[in-house]
Amino acid sequence: MDAQTLPSTTNAQVWTGGANFEHITVDLPDLHPGEALVAIDLATVCGSDIHTVTGRRPGPHPGILGHEAVGRIAEVGRGARDFLGRELQCGDRVIWSVTVACGLCRRCAAGMSAKCLNLLKTGHEPLNGSWGLSGGYASHIHLPRGITIVSVPDRVDDGAAAPVACATATVMAVMEAAGPLEGKRVLVSGAGMLGMAACAVARHRGAAAVHVRDINPDRLALARDFGATHTATPTADDDVVVDVAVDLSGAAPAVQAALGCLDIGGRLVLAGSVSPGPAVALDPERLVRSLLTVTGVHNYEPGHLQEAMDFVAGTQHFYDWRALVERPRPLAELPTLMLPPSGRTLRRSVAPTVNASAAPHLV
Repeated sequence: MDAQTLPSTTNAQVWTGGANFEHITVDLPDLHPGEALVAIDLATVCGSDIHTVTGRRPGPHPGILGHEAVGRIAEVGRGARDFLGRELQCGDRVIWSVTVACGLCRRCAAGMSAKCLNLLKTGHEPLNGSWGLSGGYASHIHLPRGITIVSVPDRVDDGAAAPVACATATVMAVMEAAGPLEGKRVLVSGAGMLGMAACAVARHRGAAAVHVRDINPDRLALARDFGATHTATPTADDDVVVDVAVDLSGAAPAVQAALGCLDIGGRLVLAGSVSPGPAVALDPERLVRSLLTVTGVHNYEPGHLQEAMDFVAGTQHFYDWRALVERPRPLAELPTLMLPPSGRTLRRSVAPTVNASAAPHLV
């Protein structure tokens, strides 16, 4: 699609607070150098958006939510490139980062662009702000300069590609913080979308054992398909001992249990605790005498997004990434999808081109 065939507006599901959405049209922006306009093919419903709508986390409204999506370049500004430096063209299939960084502040200079002092976040900006068309629950999204854009190989379908922009890329940052995994015993707390990716990455990086804990037996069974070697529901007398523990659940009891499982020299990486919750007891003497490390990870850096896309593309013969996402529903049905999925699928999805009477399909 070239700029001459573009409409002047796009359709969007705008979150207006609480569980309320309004289907409206939004004017398309004029592009500046380095920017792009993307026609959304599919957007997945991340758990954090469900938390926003159900009141567990705050968010500006009215606004367009949605930060896991895949689409095709509909219009491109001069000099816009993907992460690998390739100049983008109309029709290119891409995903993009959760964060938009200035690249100039002290945090960006220190390699913490996810905590940029001038940070903007995909699907987290007000409709009347400087970046109104910022979310994936629309026909189009505006990608400003400073966002990371990664090209999607043709062999990766939409259902596998969209969660890479949040869940899988975050896991790459988590596993980097976890350190080398060759021969290590690993515990993954939380068998959601991030947990599945964490299992797969741990096994591919040579972990000797991957223990998974979750309260959902369906998810524990699914974890076996993604590299878990041992699965169990959490128990008070869990005696597993590991070298690395990653908590992706955000549940205080799981964090406490993960800390208790660490062997001498162990490392705990926390990534699921993104909403307020009860405090967790920490024994400083044990940390000192056992040489333990506890670190937090929130979002990810640009390279993690490319790494995640490469990992999913390269492991499709090992893991059925597509099976984790339900078939897409029409964008108009988004308000009814703001509930946690059940069974062995971990993400619901919407597609602007799908209508209620058509059989949904993935690329």
